[in-house]
Amino acid sequence: MLPCASCLPGSLMLWALLLLLSGPASPQDSEEPDSYTECTDGYEWDPDSQHCRDIDECRYRYCQHRCVNLPGSFRCQCEPGFQLGPNNRSCVDVNECDMGAPCEQRCFNSYGTFLCRCHQGYELHRDGFSCSDIDECSYSSYLCQYRCVNEPGRFSCHCPQGYQLLATRLCQDIDECESGAHQCSEAQTCVNFHGGYRCVDTNRCMEPYVQVSDNRCLCPASNPLCREQPSSIVHRYMTITSERSVPADVFQIQATSVYPGAYNAFQIRAGNSQGDFYIRQINNVSAMLVLARPVTGPREYVLDLEMVTMNSLMSYRASSVLRLTVFVGAYTF
Repeated sequence: MLPCASCLPGSLMLWALLLLLSGPASPQDSEEPDSYTECTDGYEWDPDSQHCRDIDECRYRYCQHRCVNLPGSFRCQCEPGFQLGPNNRSCVDVNECDMGAPCEQRCFNSYGTFLCRCHQGYELHRDGFSCSDIDECSYSSYLCQYRCVNEPGRFSCHCPQGYQLLATRLCQDIDECESGAHQCSEAQTCVNFHGGYRCVDTNRCMEPYVQVSDNRCLCPASNPLCREQPSSIVHRYMTITSERSVPADVFQIQATSVYPGAYNAFQIRAGNSQGDFYIRQINNVSAMLVLARPVTGPREYVLDLEMVTMNSLMSYRASSVLRLTVFVGAYTF
């Protein structure tokens, strides 16, 4: 029960009024309330919750690439192909080629990544790392003149027997007669042709002919057996390639002697049963042997090319034969 105001002295009455207005007294009313508490590094005071809360350092963009916030701290991370620099914030390129990149043959470092490449003659597999051999021979049939052989990372050209590689792709006939790589005896003559050679007897004259010089046989007029035979036979040899374009001039015949008033006619006397050749006379003293049809080797022709000499005023007729052996190689080169 409050004391009677009229019963209290004036000073006491004023104190009682103040006491009533202020309400009941508290033990902490005399202390100043806390407004800040010191937080450890990485935290800041939250006045609403009255607690220390974590600072999200990532919002300040401390990291060059990626930032991961942690309680009371943060950590920088780099994109693939990079690693943290000495300051743990910036990112530097990683040279994957020096760190065992899975390239099978060649590795090229680039900013943030790497590239695999292959040696010449290989192509990069779809996995981007391994290399596969390129079969160059399958791309074209014109890489080699004869045969293309694929090898790891490259290809090589091969030639048939009797030929040698010219440069890297062409084939050239080996002249066994010129190089001495033949097995002809001293009584034989070596005759080279495309892809091989032939040993022929030095004396090829048969009765009633007699040898008068190398490759030349004469039928003596004194021998009755020579009356119906050409007066002479000269042996010659030549070689041509298969599938040669036609018509093609292959051999020229030339008279060695010219008689006044005489007329010379040229013909194929023997060896041309299928008509693969014909004679084109150029003038009175020469004619050309012409290949009429493409021929395929290996094949051999023995053509008797006859020159008939006639003089109607003197009733003179004589003939001589050039026996031409034509070797047809097995290939077009």
